[in-house]
Amino acid sequence: MPAAHSVSESITPNDTDRFITLWQQHSGLSDWHNLTLSKYRGELADLRQLIVRPVVLRGALQLSFVWRYQTRDVTKNWPVPEGTAQIAQLLAHDFQHAHLHTAQAVYQLSISKKGRSHLVSTAVQADETTASQSGGLPAHDRTKNRLVELSRPWLTALGVTDAQQQLIPSMSRKWKQINKFVEVFAHAFDSSSLTQKKAVKVVDFGAGKGYLTFALHDHLRSQRGLQAEVTGVELRSDLVRLCNAAATRCGLEGLHFSEGDVRTAPLQAVDVMIALHACDVATDYAIHSGIRAGAAIIMCSPCCHKQIRPQLLSPHPLRPILQHGIHLGQEAEMLTDGLRALLLEASGYATQVFEFIALEHTSKNKMILAVKRDQPGDTSEVWRQIEEIKSFYGIQEQCLETLLKQPSQI
Repeated sequence: MPAAHSVSESITPNDTDRFITLWQQHSGLSDWHNLTLSKYRGELADLRQLIVRPVVLRGALQLSFVWRYQTRDVTKNWPVPEGTAQIAQLLAHDFQHAHLHTAQAVYQLSISKKGRSHLVSTAVQADETTASQSGGLPAHDRTKNRLVELSRPWLTALGVTDAQQQLIPSMSRKWKQINKFVEVFAHAFDSSSLTQKKAVKVVDFGAGKGYLTFALHDHLRSQRGLQAEVTGVELRSDLVRLCNAAATRCGLEGLHFSEGDVRTAPLQAVDVMIALHACDVATDYAIHSGIRAGAAIIMCSPCCHKQIRPQLLSPHPLRPILQHGIHLGQEAEMLTDGLRALLLEASGYATQVFEFIALEHTSKNKMILAVKRDQPGDTSEVWRQIEEIKSFYGIQEQCLETLLKQPSQI
């Protein structure tokens, strides 16, 4: 945060108490960004610092404590009164430095080995605050980017950041995709029944190099403090080995990658099913697995739409438009994903189809997001719409519908 004027407060034995009073005044408000405690002098091995941020969970303000070790992070969320009291105890016994970042100033506290404290306040000019919001990184983007911080060790292990935990320029698009994915998932999670659970099981089909699989595990474990078990399923054995090695190196519990295909993978009960860029009917198999496994959230980014295109009729008056191959391909894509969304609705899910990330970052930018309803209700009208669309375009078979009509495997 840019600083305009630094004003050193008088050094007194009570500077720690003054800092704690400042913290208590801000902790229950929304005008602060974070509190960082560093120079740890306690007994926990490899602990580097503690970062505290305000978070809203289930409509209530809480304090998110991120204990940052050499190779891992541990997150715990506390109600404001309990969290505020903990900071006072930690400053008294375990940490020698503290930085409180607010909208108006940065407060820096340093405590010597002999217990003498020194408090410095650094004011922030209004024009500099405006500049930081209008140029470079707006305030709301700063919040979004913190969903996954660049300091996460697994980002370095996967080649997104360098050894100094700085973003590698060639990975900037992937970095934006990771953050957007976590943002979309976080909104879906907050609207699902999973907010009532302490343990969550996730399967990611077609995990690839694992960027989003690691990000999801990090969000559930570090940001939400859940006992998450995340499995990435990938056909390519070299990528499975790479991801498992990275997870082991970073000390990430509850994250595992296995070799397999969505079409033949054994069906197990899961809470979240993900399939990004699964080709053609592999997306249908993934959605079917999620539905049959009772997933509360299903996230798909389809790739290729080959099954329906050869079946399509060109009904009047669309025939002159659909005579062009590019239009027929776009029509097949729209119908395939539209039917998938309707079949999810018919299976008891609230479904959205939207642009996942801008085309400048990836051409595979469509997301089908489904959150299971508490009460599915009458779906007969949805099934009628599906049959009407199929009849209009002459569609004889759609893979997901065929799979759903088979006997349940769970």
